[in-house]
Amino acid sequence: MKKLLLLFTGFVSVTMIHAQNITDALRYSEDEIQGTARFRALSGAFGALGGDMSAVSINPAGSAIFNSSHVSLSITNNDKNNDVSFYNGTDSASNSDINLNQAGGVLVLKNADNSPNWKKITFGISYDRTNNHNDDWFAHGTNTNSIDSYFLANAQGLYLDQISAFPDETYSQAYADIGSVFGYQYQQAFLGYESYILEPESDTNDNTVYYSNIAPGTFNQEFTYSADGYNGKVSVNIATQYNDNLFMGINLNSHIIDYSRYTYFHEENSNDGSLINEVGFENVLSTEGTGFSFQLGAIAKLNENIRLGLAFQSPTWYTISEKTTQYLGTIGDQTVNIDPQIVNVFPDYKLKTPSKVTGSFAYIFGKQGLISFDYALKDYSNTKFKPTSDTYFSQQNNIINNNLKTTSTYRVGGEYRYKEFSFRGGYRFEESPYKNNSNIGDLTGYSIGLGYNFGNTKLDLTYDAFERDTNYQLFDVGLTDSVQINKKNSNISLTLSFDI
Repeated sequence: MKKLLLLFTGFVSVTMIHAQNITDALRYSEDEIQGTARFRALSGAFGALGGDMSAVSINPAGSAIFNSSHVSLSITNNDKNNDVSFYNGTDSASNSDINLNQAGGVLVLKNADNSPNWKKITFGISYDRTNNHNDDWFAHGTNTNSIDSYFLANAQGLYLDQISAFPDETYSQAYADIGSVFGYQYQQAFLGYESYILEPESDTNDNTVYYSNIAPGTFNQEFTYSADGYNGKVSVNIATQYNDNLFMGINLNSHIIDYSRYTYFHEENSNDGSLINEVGFENVLSTEGTGFSFQLGAIAKLNENIRLGLAFQSPTWYTISEKTTQYLGTIGDQTVNIDPQIVNVFPDYKLKTPSKVTGSFAYIFGKQGLISFDYALKDYSNTKFKPTSDTYFSQQNNIINNNLKTTSTYRVGGEYRYKEFSFRGGYRFEESPYKNNSNIGDLTGYSIGLGYNFGNTKLDLTYDAFERDTNYQLFDVGLTDSVQINKKNSNISLTLSFDI
């Protein structure tokens, strides 16, 4: 098995890639504001509260709640546990990492004259990690479907002379030339043909029909998945307080995608008549992206106890670039290793993620504590690949529109203060973005936390956890069987904050 970090010997620009799909759209559309320990302790139910740097990431009016300038810094230890099943095989995997997931500050400028309606204006800047992609798992099982179906699905209908190497070409040269002239699908067919998985019906240049050298039967399959990276957001915030009861704000957000994924598929068979008995197929993906969004928000104090919040988060407009490398090896009547050591560089594409609206309610029990509730709506069917004039992107957008839905997210949290201590807890529920929940299930989570107030300095500690069932589809076409994964994430967060 190859390492995730490889020494590549060549680059090639590929004319098209048919790899972006609904899974990629969701990966960059879902956000998980990891935030401060206090924010996480209330399960993110902060839309009507403010007074916390991560609350500002939900409702930009929240910075105007601060009475003095404020700085916070948060680190989180993230533990992921995956229970994996694939046909008759079960596995489990866990991994842990520590990240700086939040940092930011707000400057509060009060109006020296108490008579005007505009009481204060605040300026803030913050960083939040909005999604953690670090994940590792392994699956194995016995299947009646083979990897040959993937290569057949890509090859059928393509001319043989467009998916095969010339007599004087190396695998690397042919793989690069086919990718730059014809595209990614043709490269997959080339791998299948040159590895002897595929056999043409006739050995002529204009042949377009192929069959498999892997005989039907049962197949022992293994799949290794390793991902690394994150989504991040840098926000510039401006907010103001009007009279005593209205707070308004805006965020301008710059988004970052840094994602890499390594997968290795291994298959063995001893089926009668099979000319290929073992296949190893490796794929490495590297993704980088930048984007922009904005947020508008308001918080109203109806009286000393009740606050209402409303926030709008615009779509995020991403520009994304991707690179891939591949390796394919087969063992049978002869051994073939196709290791092009070529980096496929694909044209940039655009992704528009859905907007979100959040309504919030909070009840303040004086200095003793509070209870807060957030409700958010997000229509994932509005996710779009661009340019929409591209035939493949148009097909994927139709798939997204037909399979995804508007989701509701519920968050509730409470805090009780006793002297310098604060005791916190929360619960959240997020609906699956799929109309059919079999692909991704609903998410449920809870949180508990403790804070201590030293005066101008506060220290907060929180434990939160959530659980969700997902299905991971092995390949886009052909071998579309899924691995079932029960994901359990738990986090310990520590935040140090200062009032200045």
